[in-house]
Amino acid sequence: MEGVEERRPLLINREETNESNQEKAVSCQGSDLEEPVATSDWRVPATILGIECLESMAFNGIATNLVVYLRTVLHDDNASSAAKVSIWYGTSYFVPIVGAVLADTWWGSYMTVMVSLILYFLGMMGTTLSSLIPTADLFPSCDDKDSDITRTPCNAVSAPHKLELYLCLFLIALGCGGVRSSLLPFGADQFIDTNHTDQPKKSSFFSWFYVCVIFGVISSGTVVVWVQENVSWSLGFAISTFCVSLALVWFLACTALYRRKVPSGSPLKSICQVLVASLRKIGLNVSKQGASLFEVDYESSNGEVGSLKRLAHTSDFRFLDKAAIMTDSDLESNNPRNSWSLCTVTQVEELKILLRLAPIWATGVLHSAAFSQMHTTFIQQGKSMDTTVLSFSVPAASLYSFEVICVVCWVFFYNKVVVPTMGGVPLSQLQRIGIGRFLIVLAMSAAAVLEMMRLEKFRNSGSVLNVTWQLPQYFIVAGSEFFSLITQLEFFHGQAPDALKNVCTAFALLCIALGNYLSSLIITMVALVTTKGGESGWLPNDLNKGHMDYYFWMMTAISGLNFVLYIIFARRYKLKEAILTT
Repeated sequence: MEGVEERRPLLINREETNESNQEKAVSCQGSDLEEPVATSDWRVPATILGIECLESMAFNGIATNLVVYLRTVLHDDNASSAAKVSIWYGTSYFVPIVGAVLADTWWGSYMTVMVSLILYFLGMMGTTLSSLIPTADLFPSCDDKDSDITRTPCNAVSAPHKLELYLCLFLIALGCGGVRSSLLPFGADQFIDTNHTDQPKKSSFFSWFYVCVIFGVISSGTVVVWVQENVSWSLGFAISTFCVSLALVWFLACTALYRRKVPSGSPLKSICQVLVASLRKIGLNVSKQGASLFEVDYESSNGEVGSLKRLAHTSDFRFLDKAAIMTDSDLESNNPRNSWSLCTVTQVEELKILLRLAPIWATGVLHSAAFSQMHTTFIQQGKSMDTTVLSFSVPAASLYSFEVICVVCWVFFYNKVVVPTMGGVPLSQLQRIGIGRFLIVLAMSAAAVLEMMRLEKFRNSGSVLNVTWQLPQYFIVAGSEFFSLITQLEFFHGQAPDALKNVCTAFALLCIALGNYLSSLIITMVALVTTKGGESGWLPNDLNKGHMDYYFWMMTAISGLNFVLYIIFARRYKLKEAILTT
Protein backbone atom coordinates (compact mmCIF):
# COMPACT_ATOMS: atom_id res chain seq x y z
CA MET A 1 0.00 0.00 0.00
CA GLU A 2 1.38 3.39 -1.01
CA GLY A 3 2.40 5.81 1.65
CA VAL A 4 2.98 3.11 4.30
CA GLU A 5 6.43 2.85 5.81
CA GLU A 6 6.01 -0.03 8.20
CA ARG A 7 3.69 -3.03 8.40
CA ARG A 8 3.36 -5.24 11.42
CA PRO A 9 1.37 -8.46 11.13
CA LEU A 10 -1.24 -8.98 13.80
CA LEU A 11 -3.20 -12.06 14.76
CA ILE A 12 -6.82 -11.05 15.27
CA ASN A 13 -8.85 -13.35 17.48
CA ARG A 14 -12.08 -14.17 15.62
CA GLU A 15 -13.97 -14.61 18.86
CA GLU A 16 -13.18 -11.09 20.03
CA THR A 17 -16.17 -9.79 22.00
CA ASN A 18 -18.42 -7.02 20.79
CA GLU A 19 -17.52 -5.00 23.85
CA SER A 20 -13.86 -5.08 22.96
CA ASN A 21 -14.61 -4.15 19.39
CA GLN A 22 -16.67 -1.20 20.49
CA GLU A 23 -13.87 0.10 22.67
CA LYS A 24 -11.44 0.14 19.77
CA ALA A 25 -13.75 0.80 16.85
CA VAL A 26 -15.05 4.05 15.56
CA SER A 27 -18.50 4.00 14.05
CA CYS A 28 -18.89 5.66 10.67
CA GLN A 29 -21.19 8.17 12.30
CA GLY A 30 -18.78 9.02 15.06
CA SER A 31 -18.73 8.26 18.75
CA ASP A 32 -16.62 9.20 21.78
CA LEU A 33 -13.53 10.38 19.96
CA GLU A 34 -10.57 12.35 21.18
CA GLU A 35 -10.91 15.91 19.96
CA PRO A 36 -8.05 16.76 17.59
CA VAL A 37 -6.43 20.16 17.56
CA ALA A 38 -6.98 20.66 13.84
CA THR A 39 -10.25 21.74 12.29
CA SER A 40 -11.28 22.05 8.67
CA ASP A 41 -10.96 25.30 6.73
CA TRP A 42 -14.47 26.59 5.93
CA ARG A 43 -13.21 28.20 2.71
CA VAL A 44 -12.60 24.86 1.02
CA PRO A 45 -16.14 23.39 1.38
CA ALA A 46 -17.50 26.77 0.28
CA THR A 47 -15.25 26.58 -2.78
CA ILE A 48 -16.45 23.07 -3.63
CA LEU A 49 -20.09 24.17 -3.34
CA GLY A 50 -19.45 27.18 -5.58
CA ILE A 51 -17.74 25.02 -8.18
CA GLU A 52 -20.67 22.60 -8.15
CA CYS A 53 -23.10 25.48 -8.74
CA LEU A 54 -21.09 26.52 -11.79
CA GLU A 55 -20.73 22.94 -13.06
CA SER A 56 -24.43 22.19 -12.70
CA MET A 57 -25.39 25.42 -14.46
CA ALA A 58 -22.96 24.65 -17.29
CA PHE A 59 -24.10 21.06 -17.82
CA ASN A 60 -27.81 21.84 -17.70
CA GLY A 61 -27.24 24.86 -19.93
CA ILE A 62 -26.27 22.36 -22.62
CA ALA A 63 -28.48 19.42 -21.63
CA THR A 64 -31.83 21.15 -21.10
CA ASN A 65 -32.21 22.37 -24.67
CA LEU A 66 -29.88 20.02 -26.57
CA VAL A 67 -32.69 18.08 -28.24
CA VAL A 68 -34.13 21.38 -29.54
CA TYR A 69 -30.72 22.46 -30.85
CA LEU A 70 -30.21 19.19 -32.74
CA ARG A 71 -33.67 19.45 -34.29
CA THR A 72 -33.85 23.13 -35.21
CA VAL A 73 -30.22 23.99 -35.94
CA LEU A 74 -28.65 20.73 -37.14
CA HIS A 75 -31.93 19.55 -38.74
CA ASP A 76 -32.04 16.08 -37.16
CA ASP A 77 -35.44 14.45 -37.09
CA ASN A 78 -37.28 14.07 -33.78
CA ALA A 79 -36.49 10.39 -33.24
CA SER A 80 -32.82 10.81 -34.06
CA SER A 81 -32.48 13.87 -31.81
CA ALA A 82 -34.13 12.11 -28.87
CA ALA A 83 -32.02 8.97 -29.32
CA LYS A 84 -28.75 10.91 -29.48
CA VAL A 85 -29.57 12.98 -26.42
CA SER A 86 -30.53 9.81 -24.50
CA ILE A 87 -27.20 8.21 -25.36
CA TRP A 88 -25.37 11.35 -24.29
CA TYR A 89 -27.27 11.50 -21.00
CA GLY A 90 -26.53 7.84 -20.36
CA THR A 91 -22.84 8.37 -21.05
CA SER A 92 -22.66 11.29 -18.64
CA TYR A 93 -24.14 9.13 -15.86
CA PHE A 94 -22.05 6.02 -16.51
CA VAL A 95 -18.70 7.78 -16.91
CA PRO A 96 -18.60 8.51 -13.13
CA ILE A 97 -17.85 4.82 -12.57
CA VAL A 98 -14.71 5.13 -14.71
CA GLY A 99 -13.75 8.40 -13.04
CA ALA A 100 -14.24 6.88 -9.61
CA VAL A 101 -11.95 3.93 -10.39
CA LEU A 102 -9.27 6.33 -11.69
CA ALA A 103 -9.58 8.49 -8.57
CA ASP A 104 -9.47 5.61 -6.09
CA THR A 105 -6.72 3.68 -7.88
CA TRP A 106 -4.25 6.09 -9.45
CA TRP A 107 -5.02 9.79 -9.67
CA GLY A 108 -6.80 10.70 -6.44
CA SER A 109 -9.84 12.98 -6.26
CA TYR A 110 -7.93 16.23 -6.81
CA MET A 111 -6.24 15.14 -10.03
CA THR A 112 -9.45 13.53 -11.33
CA VAL A 113 -11.45 16.74 -10.80
CA MET A 114 -8.73 18.90 -12.37
CA VAL A 115 -8.37 16.73 -15.51
CA SER A 116 -12.15 16.43 -15.79
CA LEU A 117 -12.64 20.19 -15.62
CA ILE A 118 -10.04 20.66 -18.36
CA LEU A 119 -11.86 18.16 -20.61
CA TYR A 120 -15.11 19.83 -19.64
CA PHE A 121 -13.79 23.24 -20.70
CA LEU A 122 -12.43 21.95 -24.02
CA GLY A 123 -15.76 20.31 -24.80
CA MET A 124 -17.73 23.43 -23.89
CA MET A 125 -15.42 25.65 -25.92
CA GLY A 126 -15.73 23.37 -28.95
CA THR A 127 -19.52 23.29 -28.64
CA THR A 128 -19.67 27.08 -28.50
CA LEU A 129 -17.40 27.47 -31.52
CA SER A 130 -19.44 24.86 -33.38
CA SER A 131 -22.59 26.89 -32.81
CA LEU A 132 -20.94 29.91 -34.48
CA ILE A 133 -20.87 28.12 -37.84
CA PRO A 134 -23.63 29.74 -39.94
CA THR A 135 -25.53 26.56 -40.73
CA ALA A 136 -28.39 28.42 -42.37
CA ASP A 137 -26.03 29.91 -44.98
CA LEU A 138 -23.77 26.92 -45.58
CA PHE A 139 -26.27 24.06 -45.57
CA PRO A 140 -29.49 23.62 -47.55
CA SER A 141 -32.83 23.48 -45.84
CA CYS A 142 -33.98 20.13 -44.44
CA ASP A 143 -37.69 20.83 -44.53
CA ASP A 144 -39.39 18.13 -46.57
CA LYS A 145 -41.66 20.60 -48.30
CA ASP A 146 -38.68 22.62 -49.58
CA SER A 147 -36.47 19.72 -50.52
CA ASP A 148 -35.35 19.25 -54.10
CA ILE A 149 -34.08 15.92 -55.43
CA THR A 150 -31.38 17.79 -57.37
CA ARG A 151 -29.92 19.29 -54.19
CA THR A 152 -27.37 17.70 -51.91
CA PRO A 153 -29.05 16.20 -48.79
CA CYS A 154 -28.45 18.43 -45.81
CA ASN A 155 -27.39 15.50 -43.58
CA ALA A 156 -24.54 14.67 -45.93
CA VAL A 157 -23.32 18.25 -46.24
CA SER A 158 -23.46 18.95 -42.51
CA ALA A 159 -21.76 15.69 -41.46
CA PRO A 160 -18.37 17.31 -40.57
CA HIS A 161 -20.14 19.97 -38.56
CA LYS A 162 -22.19 17.37 -36.70
CA LEU A 163 -19.12 15.20 -36.08
CA GLU A 164 -17.34 18.16 -34.51
CA LEU A 165 -20.30 18.80 -32.21
CA TYR A 166 -20.62 15.15 -31.19
CA LEU A 167 -16.93 14.93 -30.32
CA CYS A 168 -17.27 18.05 -28.16
CA LEU A 169 -20.37 16.65 -26.47
CA PHE A 170 -18.43 13.45 -25.75
CA LEU A 171 -15.70 15.51 -24.06
CA ILE A 172 -18.38 17.24 -21.99
CA ALA A 173 -19.78 13.85 -20.94
CA LEU A 174 -16.30 12.68 -19.92
CA GLY A 175 -15.59 15.86 -17.97
CA CYS A 176 -19.00 15.90 -16.32
CA GLY A 177 -18.68 12.23 -15.33
CA GLY A 178 -15.27 12.79 -13.76
CA VAL A 179 -16.49 15.78 -11.77
CA ARG A 180 -19.60 13.91 -10.60
CA SER A 181 -17.55 10.96 -9.38
CA SER A 182 -14.93 12.90 -7.42
CA LEU A 183 -16.00 16.44 -6.51
CA LEU A 184 -18.44 15.37 -3.78
CA PRO A 185 -16.02 12.87 -2.14
CA PHE A 186 -13.23 15.43 -2.44
CA GLY A 187 -15.35 18.01 -0.64
CA ALA A 188 -16.25 15.50 2.09
CA ASP A 189 -12.56 14.70 2.56
CA GLN A 190 -11.97 18.31 3.63
CA PHE A 191 -13.75 17.61 6.92
CA ILE A 192 -12.02 15.88 9.84
CA ASP A 193 -14.07 12.84 10.78
CA THR A 194 -12.72 12.69 14.33
CA ASN A 195 -13.60 16.31 15.08
CA HIS A 196 -16.92 16.75 16.89
CA THR A 197 -17.41 20.19 15.29
CA ASP A 198 -16.82 18.90 11.77
CA GLN A 199 -19.24 15.98 11.99
CA PRO A 200 -22.50 18.00 11.72
CA LYS A 201 -20.84 20.32 9.17
CA LYS A 202 -20.02 17.35 6.98
CA SER A 203 -23.62 16.14 7.12
CA SER A 204 -24.89 19.59 6.14
CA PHE A 205 -22.33 19.73 3.32
CA PHE A 206 -24.05 16.84 1.53
CA SER A 207 -27.40 18.63 1.75
CA TRP A 208 -26.03 21.92 0.45
CA PHE A 209 -24.14 20.14 -2.32
CA TYR A 210 -27.44 18.77 -3.58
CA VAL A 211 -29.01 22.21 -3.29
CA CYS A 212 -26.19 23.55 -5.48
CA VAL A 213 -27.01 20.92 -8.11
CA ILE A 214 -30.64 22.04 -8.04
CA PHE A 215 -29.62 25.71 -8.27
CA GLY A 216 -27.81 24.90 -11.50
CA VAL A 217 -30.93 23.23 -12.88
CA ILE A 218 -33.12 26.26 -12.10
CA SER A 219 -30.68 28.91 -13.37
CA SER A 220 -29.94 27.09 -16.61
CA GLY A 221 -33.59 26.19 -17.18
CA THR A 222 -34.58 29.84 -16.97
CA VAL A 223 -31.76 32.25 -17.85
CA VAL A 224 -29.60 30.14 -20.17
CA VAL A 225 -32.47 28.51 -22.06
CA TRP A 226 -34.17 31.89 -22.54
CA VAL A 227 -30.94 33.34 -23.99
CA GLN A 228 -30.54 30.36 -26.33
CA GLU A 229 -34.05 30.65 -27.77
CA ASN A 230 -34.49 34.43 -27.73
CA VAL A 231 -30.99 35.85 -28.28
CA SER A 232 -28.63 33.26 -29.79
CA TRP A 233 -27.49 29.70 -29.25
CA SER A 234 -23.87 30.81 -29.33
CA LEU A 235 -24.33 33.23 -26.44
CA GLY A 236 -26.24 30.60 -24.45
CA PHE A 237 -23.46 28.05 -24.93
CA ALA A 238 -20.87 30.74 -24.16
CA ILE A 239 -22.49 31.29 -20.75
CA SER A 240 -22.05 27.59 -19.97
CA THR A 241 -18.45 27.73 -21.20
CA PHE A 242 -17.75 30.71 -18.96
CA CYS A 243 -19.16 28.82 -15.97
CA VAL A 244 -16.81 25.89 -16.55
CA SER A 245 -13.79 28.14 -17.12
CA LEU A 246 -14.55 30.02 -13.89
CA ALA A 247 -14.94 26.70 -12.03
CA LEU A 248 -11.56 25.49 -13.34
CA VAL A 249 -9.75 28.71 -12.39
CA TRP A 250 -11.40 28.76 -8.96
CA PHE A 251 -10.52 25.12 -8.32
CA LEU A 252 -6.86 25.61 -9.24
CA ALA A 253 -6.57 28.87 -7.30
CA CYS A 254 -7.45 27.09 -4.03
CA THR A 255 -5.01 24.20 -4.52
CA ALA A 256 -2.88 25.18 -1.54
CA LEU A 257 -5.89 24.92 0.81
CA TYR A 258 -6.98 21.39 -0.07
CA ARG A 259 -6.49 18.32 2.07
CA ARG A 260 -5.65 15.45 -0.27
CA LYS A 261 -5.61 11.69 0.19
CA VAL A 262 -3.18 9.42 -1.61
CA PRO A 263 -4.89 6.67 -3.67
CA SER A 264 -4.22 3.24 -2.17
CA GLY A 265 -4.03 1.15 -5.33
CA SER A 266 -6.63 -0.78 -7.25
CA PRO A 267 -9.60 -1.58 -4.99
CA LEU A 268 -10.90 -4.07 -7.53
CA LYS A 269 -7.66 -6.03 -7.28
CA SER A 270 -8.06 -6.29 -3.52
CA ILE A 271 -11.62 -7.60 -3.94
CA CYS A 272 -10.44 -10.22 -6.42
CA GLN A 273 -7.66 -11.27 -4.03
CA VAL A 274 -10.17 -11.93 -1.25
CA LEU A 275 -12.36 -14.02 -3.54
CA VAL A 276 -9.43 -16.03 -4.91
CA ALA A 277 -7.90 -16.58 -1.46
CA SER A 278 -11.27 -17.73 -0.09
CA LEU A 279 -11.68 -20.23 -2.91
CA ARG A 280 -8.12 -21.52 -2.50
CA LYS A 281 -8.88 -22.27 1.15
CA ILE A 282 -12.38 -23.55 0.53
CA GLY A 283 -11.64 -26.75 2.41
CA LEU A 284 -10.74 -24.97 5.65
CA ASN A 285 -13.28 -24.61 8.45
CA VAL A 286 -13.52 -21.05 9.69
CA SER A 287 -15.00 -22.02 13.05
CA LYS A 288 -12.51 -24.78 13.83
CA GLN A 289 -9.34 -24.18 11.82
CA GLY A 290 -7.28 -22.07 14.20
CA ALA A 291 -8.36 -19.10 16.27
CA SER A 292 -6.62 -16.24 14.52
CA LEU A 293 -7.00 -14.21 11.37
CA PHE A 294 -4.29 -12.23 9.68
CA GLU A 295 -4.08 -8.46 9.88
CA VAL A 296 -1.51 -5.76 9.24
CA ASP A 297 -0.91 -2.79 11.49
CA TYR A 298 -0.19 0.30 9.43
CA GLU A 299 1.94 3.16 10.58
CA SER A 300 1.93 6.23 8.41
CA SER A 301 4.41 9.06 8.34
CA ASN A 302 3.54 10.60 5.00
CA GLY A 303 1.53 13.43 6.48
CA GLU A 304 -1.49 12.82 4.29
CA VAL A 305 -5.05 13.35 5.34
CA GLY A 306 -6.39 11.17 8.11
CA SER A 307 -5.06 7.97 9.59
CA LEU A 308 -4.80 4.64 7.91
CA LYS A 309 -7.56 2.45 9.23
CA ARG A 310 -8.01 -1.19 10.05
CA LEU A 311 -11.58 -2.45 9.92
CA ALA A 312 -13.01 -4.38 12.83
CA HIS A 313 -13.83 -8.02 12.14
CA THR A 314 -17.49 -8.97 11.76
CA SER A 315 -19.15 -12.35 11.91
CA ASP A 316 -21.32 -12.28 8.76
CA PHE A 317 -20.22 -13.67 5.38
CA ARG A 318 -17.95 -16.05 7.25
CA PHE A 319 -16.92 -17.82 4.06
CA LEU A 320 -14.83 -14.79 3.13
CA ASP A 321 -12.94 -15.06 6.45
CA LYS A 322 -11.16 -18.07 4.97
CA ALA A 323 -9.04 -15.62 2.97
CA ALA A 324 -7.49 -14.36 6.25
CA ILE A 325 -6.83 -17.78 7.84
CA MET A 326 -3.11 -18.30 8.33
CA THR A 327 -1.95 -21.80 7.42
CA ASP A 328 1.43 -23.40 8.09
CA SER A 329 2.63 -22.44 4.62
CA ASP A 330 1.68 -18.84 5.28
CA LEU A 331 3.81 -18.86 8.45
CA GLU A 332 6.93 -20.33 6.86
CA SER A 333 10.01 -18.19 7.34
CA ASN A 334 11.51 -16.33 4.38
CA ASN A 335 8.25 -16.79 2.52
CA PRO A 336 6.73 -13.36 1.70
CA ARG A 337 2.97 -13.14 2.05
CA ASN A 338 1.14 -14.02 -1.14
CA SER A 339 -1.80 -11.61 -1.37
CA TRP A 340 -3.66 -14.10 -3.55
CA SER A 341 -3.63 -16.74 -0.84
CA LEU A 342 -3.60 -14.69 2.39
CA CYS A 343 -5.50 -11.44 2.84
CA THR A 344 -5.88 -9.14 5.81
CA VAL A 345 -9.03 -8.83 7.87
CA THR A 346 -9.40 -5.28 6.54
CA GLN A 347 -9.41 -6.53 2.95
CA VAL A 348 -12.05 -9.09 3.81
CA GLU A 349 -14.17 -6.52 5.64
CA GLU A 350 -14.00 -4.12 2.67
CA LEU A 351 -15.67 -6.75 0.49
CA LYS A 352 -18.22 -7.46 3.23
CA ILE A 353 -19.12 -3.76 3.30
CA LEU A 354 -19.88 -3.82 -0.43
CA LEU A 355 -22.05 -6.90 0.02
CA ARG A 356 -23.97 -5.22 2.84
CA LEU A 357 -24.48 -2.09 0.76
CA ALA A 358 -25.85 -4.01 -2.24
CA PRO A 359 -29.43 -4.49 -0.89
CA ILE A 360 -29.61 -0.85 0.26
CA TRP A 361 -28.40 0.20 -3.18
CA ALA A 362 -31.03 -1.97 -4.90
CA THR A 363 -33.84 -0.30 -2.94
CA GLY A 364 -32.36 3.02 -4.08
CA VAL A 365 -32.89 2.02 -7.71
CA LEU A 366 -36.56 1.23 -7.05
CA HIS A 367 -36.96 4.50 -5.15
CA SER A 368 -35.45 6.44 -8.07
CA ALA A 369 -37.88 4.73 -10.46
CA ALA A 370 -40.80 6.14 -8.46
CA PHE A 371 -39.08 9.50 -8.01
CA SER A 372 -38.62 9.85 -11.79
CA GLN A 373 -42.42 10.08 -12.21
CA MET A 374 -42.02 13.74 -11.34
CA HIS A 375 -40.33 14.29 -14.72
CA THR A 376 -42.75 12.15 -16.75
CA THR A 377 -46.22 11.12 -15.59
CA PHE A 378 -46.61 14.04 -13.18
CA ILE A 379 -46.12 16.43 -16.09
CA GLN A 380 -48.53 14.47 -18.28
CA GLN A 381 -51.08 14.58 -15.49
CA GLY A 382 -50.60 18.33 -15.14
CA LYS A 383 -51.04 18.95 -18.87
CA SER A 384 -54.51 17.38 -18.58
CA MET A 385 -55.49 19.98 -15.98
CA ASP A 386 -56.25 23.70 -16.01
CA THR A 387 -52.82 25.37 -16.01
CA THR A 388 -54.10 28.90 -15.38
CA VAL A 389 -52.80 30.32 -12.10
CA LEU A 390 -53.70 33.90 -11.13
CA SER A 391 -54.52 34.73 -14.77
CA PHE A 392 -51.15 33.36 -15.93
CA SER A 393 -50.68 30.22 -18.00
CA VAL A 394 -48.16 28.06 -16.15
CA PRO A 395 -46.62 25.10 -18.04
CA ALA A 396 -47.07 21.85 -16.14
CA ALA A 397 -43.31 21.24 -16.24
CA SER A 398 -42.76 24.50 -14.36
CA LEU A 399 -44.04 22.88 -11.17
CA TYR A 400 -40.62 21.26 -10.98
CA SER A 401 -39.37 24.65 -9.82
CA PHE A 402 -41.82 24.45 -6.93
CA GLU A 403 -40.42 21.03 -6.01
CA VAL A 404 -36.90 22.45 -6.05
CA ILE A 405 -37.90 25.26 -3.70
CA CYS A 406 -39.52 22.67 -1.42
CA VAL A 407 -36.27 20.71 -1.24
CA VAL A 408 -34.54 23.80 0.13
CA CYS A 409 -37.40 24.24 2.61
CA TRP A 410 -36.98 20.63 3.76
CA VAL A 411 -33.25 21.21 4.26
CA PHE A 412 -33.92 24.26 6.46
CA PHE A 413 -36.74 22.51 8.30
CA TYR A 414 -34.62 19.51 9.18
CA ASN A 415 -31.46 21.41 10.17
CA LYS A 416 -33.19 24.28 11.98
CA VAL A 417 -36.25 22.58 13.50
CA VAL A 418 -35.97 18.80 13.64
CA VAL A 419 -32.36 18.52 14.82
CA PRO A 420 -32.63 21.23 17.53
CA THR A 421 -35.90 19.67 18.72
CA MET A 422 -34.06 16.37 19.19
CA GLY A 423 -31.44 18.02 21.37
CA GLY A 424 -28.97 18.54 18.56
CA VAL A 425 -28.76 14.81 17.81
CA PRO A 426 -29.65 14.20 14.15
CA LEU A 427 -31.47 11.15 12.89
CA SER A 428 -29.21 8.37 11.72
CA GLN A 429 -28.55 8.11 8.01
CA LEU A 430 -30.49 4.86 7.73
CA GLN A 431 -33.46 6.43 9.53
CA ARG A 432 -33.47 9.40 7.17
CA ILE A 433 -33.29 7.18 4.10
CA GLY A 434 -36.18 5.14 5.49
CA ILE A 435 -38.28 8.31 5.91
CA GLY A 436 -37.56 9.18 2.28
CA ARG A 437 -38.56 5.69 1.12
CA PHE A 438 -41.86 6.07 3.02
CA LEU A 439 -42.58 9.57 1.70
CA ILE A 440 -42.36 8.38 -1.91
CA VAL A 441 -45.16 5.92 -1.07
CA LEU A 442 -47.29 8.85 0.13
CA ALA A 443 -46.39 10.85 -2.98
CA MET A 444 -47.51 8.08 -5.33
CA SER A 445 -50.71 7.68 -3.29
CA ALA A 446 -51.40 11.41 -3.49
CA ALA A 447 -50.92 11.34 -7.27
CA ALA A 448 -53.31 8.36 -7.56
CA VAL A 449 -56.00 10.04 -5.45
CA LEU A 450 -55.67 13.26 -7.44
CA GLU A 451 -55.98 11.37 -10.73
CA MET A 452 -59.14 9.66 -9.45
CA MET A 453 -60.59 13.07 -8.55
CA ARG A 454 -59.58 14.53 -11.91
CA LEU A 455 -61.13 11.69 -13.91
CA GLU A 456 -64.33 11.72 -11.86
CA LYS A 457 -64.82 15.46 -12.29
CA PHE A 458 -64.13 15.36 -16.02
CA ARG A 459 -66.40 12.37 -16.69
CA ASN A 460 -69.23 13.75 -14.57
CA SER A 461 -69.20 17.40 -15.58
CA GLY A 462 -66.62 17.78 -18.36
CA SER A 463 -64.66 20.28 -16.26
CA VAL A 464 -61.04 19.97 -15.14
CA LEU A 465 -59.17 20.51 -11.91
CA ASN A 466 -56.59 23.26 -11.55
CA VAL A 467 -52.93 22.27 -11.76
CA THR A 468 -52.30 23.68 -8.28
CA TRP A 469 -53.87 20.47 -6.92
CA GLN A 470 -50.55 18.83 -7.82
CA LEU A 471 -48.59 20.96 -5.37
CA PRO A 472 -49.03 18.58 -2.38
CA GLN A 473 -47.57 15.60 -4.25
CA TYR A 474 -44.61 17.72 -5.42
CA PHE A 475 -44.05 18.84 -1.84
CA ILE A 476 -44.01 15.23 -0.60
CA VAL A 477 -41.65 14.21 -3.41
CA ALA A 478 -39.31 17.02 -2.33
CA GLY A 479 -39.22 15.56 1.17
CA SER A 480 -38.44 12.14 -0.25
CA GLU A 481 -35.67 13.63 -2.35
CA PHE A 482 -34.13 15.33 0.67
CA PHE A 483 -34.29 12.36 3.03
CA SER A 484 -33.44 9.61 0.54
CA LEU A 485 -31.40 10.88 -2.38
CA ILE A 486 -29.29 13.40 -0.49
CA THR A 487 -28.71 11.17 2.54
CA GLN A 488 -27.97 8.23 0.27
CA LEU A 489 -24.92 10.07 -1.09
CA GLU A 490 -23.75 10.78 2.45
CA PHE A 491 -24.39 7.20 3.57
CA PHE A 492 -22.54 5.54 0.71
CA HIS A 493 -19.57 7.86 1.13
CA GLY A 494 -19.44 7.27 4.88
CA GLN A 495 -19.80 3.49 4.68
CA ALA A 496 -17.43 3.01 1.77
CA PRO A 497 -13.97 1.59 2.52
CA ASP A 498 -11.25 4.22 2.27
CA ALA A 499 -10.09 2.73 -1.04
CA LEU A 500 -13.60 2.87 -2.54
CA LYS A 501 -14.94 6.30 -1.57
CA ASN A 502 -15.31 7.58 -5.12
CA VAL A 503 -16.58 4.28 -6.50
CA CYS A 504 -19.34 4.00 -3.90
CA THR A 505 -20.37 7.61 -4.44
CA ALA A 506 -20.57 6.95 -8.19
CA PHE A 507 -22.76 3.90 -7.55
CA ALA A 508 -25.06 6.03 -5.42
CA LEU A 509 -25.46 8.37 -8.39
CA LEU A 510 -25.96 5.37 -10.66
CA CYS A 511 -29.20 4.65 -8.76
CA ILE A 512 -30.72 7.71 -10.42
CA ALA A 513 -29.78 6.60 -13.93
CA LEU A 514 -30.93 3.01 -13.44
CA GLY A 515 -34.12 4.21 -11.76
CA ASN A 516 -34.98 6.25 -14.86
CA TYR A 517 -34.27 3.26 -17.10
CA LEU A 518 -36.45 1.07 -14.88
CA SER A 519 -39.26 3.61 -14.98
CA SER A 520 -39.09 3.63 -18.77
CA LEU A 521 -39.27 -0.17 -18.81
CA ILE A 522 -42.27 -0.20 -16.44
CA ILE A 523 -44.16 2.34 -18.55
CA THR A 524 -43.41 0.37 -21.72
CA MET A 525 -44.61 -2.89 -20.17
CA VAL A 526 -47.77 -1.25 -18.81
CA ALA A 527 -48.56 0.15 -22.25
CA LEU A 528 -48.05 -3.24 -23.90
CA VAL A 529 -50.15 -5.16 -21.40
CA THR A 530 -53.04 -2.72 -20.99
CA THR A 531 -53.54 -2.03 -24.72
CA LYS A 532 -54.10 -5.65 -25.70
CA GLY A 533 -57.38 -6.36 -27.46
CA GLY A 534 -57.68 -2.82 -28.78
CA GLU A 535 -58.11 -1.25 -25.33
CA SER A 536 -57.00 2.35 -24.82
CA GLY A 537 -54.81 1.28 -21.92
CA TRP A 538 -53.89 3.01 -18.70
CA LEU A 539 -51.73 5.69 -20.34
CA PRO A 540 -53.28 6.69 -23.70
CA ASN A 541 -52.52 9.93 -25.49
CA ASP A 542 -55.82 11.26 -24.17
CA LEU A 543 -55.52 10.62 -20.44
CA ASN A 544 -59.22 11.29 -19.98
CA LYS A 545 -59.85 7.97 -21.72
CA GLY A 546 -57.31 6.07 -19.66
CA HIS A 547 -56.59 5.11 -16.08
CA MET A 548 -53.39 6.77 -14.96
CA ASP A 549 -54.72 6.36 -11.42
CA TYR A 550 -54.21 2.59 -11.81
CA TYR A 551 -50.63 3.24 -12.83
CA PHE A 552 -50.00 5.46 -9.80
CA TRP A 553 -51.57 2.85 -7.49
CA MET A 554 -49.25 0.26 -9.02
CA MET A 555 -46.25 2.53 -8.33
CA THR A 556 -47.59 2.98 -4.80
CA ALA A 557 -47.59 -0.79 -4.32
CA ILE A 558 -44.07 -1.12 -5.74
CA SER A 559 -42.82 1.71 -3.52
CA GLY A 560 -44.56 0.21 -0.48
CA LEU A 561 -42.94 -3.17 -1.09
CA ASN A 562 -39.62 -1.43 -1.58
CA PHE A 563 -40.08 0.36 1.76
CA VAL A 564 -40.74 -2.94 3.56
CA LEU A 565 -37.65 -4.50 1.97
CA TYR A 566 -35.58 -1.49 2.96
CA ILE A 567 -36.70 -1.76 6.59
CA ILE A 568 -35.64 -5.43 6.62
CA PHE A 569 -32.24 -4.68 5.09
CA ALA A 570 -31.65 -1.58 7.24
CA ARG A 571 -32.42 -3.42 10.49
CA ARG A 572 -29.86 -6.08 9.60
CA TYR A 573 -27.24 -3.65 8.35
CA LYS A 574 -24.03 -3.44 10.37
CA LEU A 575 -22.35 -0.06 10.33
CA LYS A 576 -18.71 0.10 9.37
CA GLU A 577 -16.30 0.06 12.30
CA ALA A 578 -12.80 1.34 11.76
CA ILE A 579 -9.86 0.92 14.14
CA LEU A 580 -7.76 4.05 13.90
CA THR A 581 -4.00 3.58 13.82
CA THR A 582 -1.63 6.50 13.71
